[in-house]
Order: sequence, then structure tokens, then C-alpha cells
Amino acid sequence: MFILFFGTRPGKTRESHLPGVSCPFCSQTGQLKARIQPRYIHIFWIPVYRLSPSELIQCGHCKKAYSKGDCSHEMQEALKKLKNE
Repeated sequence: MFILFFGTRPGKTRESHLPGVSCPFCSQTGQLKARIQPRYIHIFWIPVYRLSPSELIQCGHCKKAYSKGDCSHEMQEALKKLKNE
């Protein structure tokens, strides 16, 4: 008999402040924080395939959170820079 352990796991979270970007809801500049966390398919806890990462931007002032579809153009550009780092 053979037991196979597989599933999905989160990867290492990367966080970064977005200093020149303002929040569309409260218009505060420098309060946005981006968070990117990849997910992996694993077999025996060894990552095999990377799935699309979860992306979230949250304002430190009003606490409003934005997913990728809700982001302004400035926020999307800042996310692209964070992904490429």
C-alpha cells in the first residue's frame, strides 16, 4: 500500500509599502501596503507547480482592502514592480 500526500500550500509572503500611491477611497498618500502570496501544488510537501498568487492592497488609514480587479492603474503598476523584485 502506498500513501500519497498532495495538495496546495501558501508560499512566502512578500509585503511592501507603496509610497507614491494614494488610496482611491480616502485619498491618503503613502498609506497603501501591498501583499503578494503565491500558492503551490505540492507532492510530499515539495512544491511542484506554482499557481497564480493572491494579491491584496490595504490602506493603513481607512483599512479598505483592494483585490487585483479593484486596483487603480497606479496600484497595478506598483504591484507589477513588486512582482518583478
